[in-house]
Amino acid sequence: MLNVRRRVHIAAVGYEVDRIVIPAKKLKADRVWLLIHSRPHEDKATHLIERILRQLGKAQIEVRQKRHDRTSLFGIIRSIRDVLEAHEAESDVYVNLASGSKIQAVAGMMAAMMFNGRRNVVPFYAEAENYAGFEGKQISTGIKEIVNIPAYEIQTPESRLIEALRIVRENGGRITKKELAEAADEQKLISVRSPEGNYSQVRFTSLDKNIIQPLESKWGFVKVTKVGRNRWVSLTDEGMNASEFLL
Repeated sequence: MLNVRRRVHIAAVGYEVDRIVIPAKKLKADRVWLLIHSRPHEDKATHLIERILRQLGKAQIEVRQKRHDRTSLFGIIRSIRDVLEAHEAESDVYVNLASGSKIQAVAGMMAAMMFNGRRNVVPFYAEAENYAGFEGKQISTGIKEIVNIPAYEIQTPESRLIEALRIVRENGGRITKKELAEAADEQKLISVRSPEGNYSQVRFTSLDKNIIQPLESKWGFVKVTKVGRNRWVSLTDEGMNASEFLL
């Protein structure tokens, strides 16, 4: 039995209708995910959603909605990641960079670069045919050209490092090295092979080599400080930002 690849579009809703609907039709989308502002009372483009839904419905294209804070770069990236993870590996996912705000376009490109290894992700830009420019109304009409944009890969940490970040974050962004070692061991993030009497020290060594060193030296996501007799593992600003969309 042949596997049929689904074509999925992700499009942020701004003051655009044609730049969402026409590419979905031309590229024969099976499903369109609309990224919608989580605070509709602050969004002057809310009334355009019904037009988009109506036109996609007439084209028999399935529509789903995902709410996010359109002003949060990391929140938008996380929303796109969630959509990607909701689809099977056989899907081709097209990220529309033309339909929302500039920050949504930046987030869409970053997400495509970060998570392209998990799915076949294609960012594209739909160039409008005409521009109107009236606030609160559709600001462009027609599509002159659809341009695929190369999604060069941005590396992300391996899964065990991401889970270690989760442990630190869930403990308020700061945890003792001993507690982190115990949690990492319990969740099988590290492998400890040692006689019972030396178990604790070997666990610390494994944590240092496999978790702390890459998170600290390669990624800059954590830092280790000594306070009294304890060593504390804390998220850096970079680690806190990364945890916003990786977790």
